[in-house]
Amino acid sequence: MSIYEPIASSDSRRHLQLRSPVTMEPTGELVCANAEDVAAAIAKARAAQPAWAATTMQQRREIIERALQIVLERQDEIIDTVVAETGKAKTDAMSMEVFSVADSLCYYAKNAEKFLKPRKRRVHGLLGIMKQLRIVYKPLGVVGLITPWNGPFVLVMNQAVQAILAGNTVVAKGSEVTPYSAKLAEDILNQAGLPEGVLQVLLGDGDTGAAIVRGGVDKVSFTGSVATGRKVAEACASQLIPCTLELGGNDAMIVCADADLDRAADGAWLGSCMNTGHYCCGTERIYVVAEVYDEFLRLVLEKGKALRQGQQHGWQEDVGAVFWDRQMAIIEAHVEDARAKGASILVGGRRNPDLPGLYYEPTVITDVTNEMDIMVLETFGPVLCIQKVSSEEEAIALANDSEFGLNGNVWTKDKEKGYRLATAIDTGSCSVNDMAVSYGIPAAPFGGKKNSGLGQVNGKKGLRGYCHEMPIVIDRFGGKMQNAYPNSAESAEGMKKLMNFLWVKTPLGRWMS
Repeated sequence: MSIYEPIASSDSRRHLQLRSPVTMEPTGELVCANAEDVAAAIAKARAAQPAWAATTMQQRREIIERALQIVLERQDEIIDTVVAETGKAKTDAMSMEVFSVADSLCYYAKNAEKFLKPRKRRVHGLLGIMKQLRIVYKPLGVVGLITPWNGPFVLVMNQAVQAILAGNTVVAKGSEVTPYSAKLAEDILNQAGLPEGVLQVLLGDGDTGAAIVRGGVDKVSFTGSVATGRKVAEACASQLIPCTLELGGNDAMIVCADADLDRAADGAWLGSCMNTGHYCCGTERIYVVAEVYDEFLRLVLEKGKALRQGQQHGWQEDVGAVFWDRQMAIIEAHVEDARAKGASILVGGRRNPDLPGLYYEPTVITDVTNEMDIMVLETFGPVLCIQKVSSEEEAIALANDSEFGLNGNVWTKDKEKGYRLATAIDTGSCSVNDMAVSYGIPAAPFGGKKNSGLGQVNGKKGLRGYCHEMPIVIDRFGGKMQNAYPNSAESAEGMKKLMNFLWVKTPLGRWMS
């Protein structure tokens, strides 16, 4: 039985039966937008974009500030919708889908104008005497936004708001696993006063997303699997349009001999099990130096005894359901592969026998190696894989022995050493003495290396990524053009003498650079 499965329909659209991951009971029917629906949405966005781009940043900011207040007013509805579709713990829903959205809306409303304000840049050398350079940030047009099921509200809101503040219109699609959580973003922003057509969130499946990517948008922002990300990149390349790809991860945690082990053990559980382990920069590999391995493992096992699962715990639930049966199959396959290859399953390693639905017990595995799928592929579940290493250098080497590079974390009381080790990890971002928090800091550009993605989102760079950075060169004084036709041997000789004067006989050229 699947979270969604096709059902017969009498029209041209695909119909899916949706189910709760908590009970596997039917929750409703999803009607997927088809290619014609996507084309109509993009045309509507295209028509709305010039008027939206003509609004002032003050007008845009006021809408986003109203949206912030609406998110806070409707937070219970947001949490209930997300939990109903995902089965995640309510605290995870509040922190990821409400708090982080509110923080992001506040940040971009305050800073977007500063980030996108036209600016003057000094022109170096002799040309600087005659020319001025100004940089303006022009919206790209219509942005296609495709987001996954693990952060169904936050991932639409965060990227859509950045694109909208930059003057674009957006056609978005959330996952078919969590369609109504994604749709809330459109509803809330429209309630805040966003004009019709500026943000449209379509309900649909992979075919709907493919139609958006191929539908004539001006940029695609995609979050999802590596396999689908490659297809998106190929489609964008064939159309010569930009894309940002935030893909999978297999993030490493390094525990040094001088770490605060109690804090590190808490960080291991939270980094691996937050959001049921369903977040791209979750901790999936834990490398612990030999001197403290036994004590760290003891603390992890002791703390794991107190974890609670099941919605009967309400706000006290720690680890929620697995959101999707396909992800459950991956988690189970990786754990069983590790078991068959000699790993030790110390805690968990199975579905929770006391709960219906898709609950996988928080799991601790040791004696793991890179011959096991769980150490080289993305598991995306509530699993701690702990490996003893002889040194920090071995931990760095193992951390970098991965096709992924999205995030990581280092634990040590010596913050400068933590900084040095973090810079040595070949990854998109890293935390010291905390689990992966970089996505939750709006000022931090976020993106992966290797198979973990292409480009960066968030912060000043992410916001400007929804713009064309256009240089405008202005002549200062007018008068006769110095390089006007006709060319001559005399003018060429004069240029040679000028270059010799600037960069050979005098330091003037270097001084003016």
